[in-house]
Amino acid sequence: MQEIKIERTKNPKQKPTDQSKLGFGNYYTDHMFVMNYDEGEGWHNPRIVPYAPFELDPAAMCLHYGQEVFEGMKAYRTEQGGILLFRPDRNMARLNVSNERLCIPQIDEEFAIEAIKQLVLVDEDWIPTAEGTSLYIRPFIFAVDAHVGVHPAKHLIFSVILSPVGAYYPEGLNPVKIYVENNYVRAVKGGMGFTKTGGNYAASLKAQDEADKAGYTQVLWLDGVERKYIEEVGTMNVFFVIDDEVITPALQGSILSGVTRMSCIDILKSWGMKVSERRLSIQEVADAAKEGRLKEAFGSGTAAVISPIGELKWGDVVMPINNGEIGPISQKLYDNLTGIQWGKLDDPFGWTVKIK
Repeated sequence: MQEIKIERTKNPKQKPTDQSKLGFGNYYTDHMFVMNYDEGEGWHNPRIVPYAPFELDPAAMCLHYGQEVFEGMKAYRTEQGGILLFRPDRNMARLNVSNERLCIPQIDEEFAIEAIKQLVLVDEDWIPTAEGTSLYIRPFIFAVDAHVGVHPAKHLIFSVILSPVGAYYPEGLNPVKIYVENNYVRAVKGGMGFTKTGGNYAASLKAQDEADKAGYTQVLWLDGVERKYIEEVGTMNVFFVIDDEVITPALQGSILSGVTRMSCIDILKSWGMKVSERRLSIQEVADAAKEGRLKEAFGSGTAAVISPIGELKWGDVVMPINNGEIGPISQKLYDNLTGIQWGKLDDPFGWTVKIK
């Protein structure tokens, strides 16, 4: 395993003083991890250095052709002062899935986790301690070849930055209002919907802007072919509780294989609940809502963990869910997941990785 060189900053930043106002993605720690890829040499020169801008050629391919991927994960401070990661192996495995689709050289997953551990320890004083806060970890890879021409990059940078964060949505754990998108398409099978790459999020901006103007927090995407099957929310996978069945859209190449999603499925099954991964039409959901069989709905993701959905708007159809309140399954999942993540509950699945 390569040695990671560490250069500590001589000019530490002022840390946020009010952890209740961290928000999400507003502050960044003193250091970052950086590693280079050059064709013929592979990934090399791993280092932790003071947080600073990258110097890019104006012709850098990431700026023109979008060859980049990223991940999202968190470090959690326990009540005893320890530091935990949550399923980092799944995030690094998914990063390599994205790499393969975007013709980016594979990373050594075990080494990447070690780099993240060392970076978190260097900046451990930035891990917030207030209830519901954590240290967000953003690994990302981008092409830096100075070439205006479409081909896979021969020179790339792998970096990791850290950000102390609170709740992702302003609503916190209060239910969010979701706008079902009918006009725009984000991804289709065979495309890049199953990867974490900036292009997927750029494709969502127009619909998100329109949802914001209509007073809705997020967009629920339908399939790009028939425009009737539910896929995912812009920043979350989704679950619907209809009768006694918990349903989440099946992974068919156009939605992200969420780490929190797979964790929710495992926990629900461990409780003996009926969980289905299948195609689910928006009409089926609307019918269930009209008939009083839609008991609750929620999103899952690293940023928000569990985000209950209090209302769906599909065209002229408005569907209030559970009287706009968090449902018992959503609440129990949130309590169990965050309990495991912060080390407050036993981890029967072996998901957490102790750094300190």
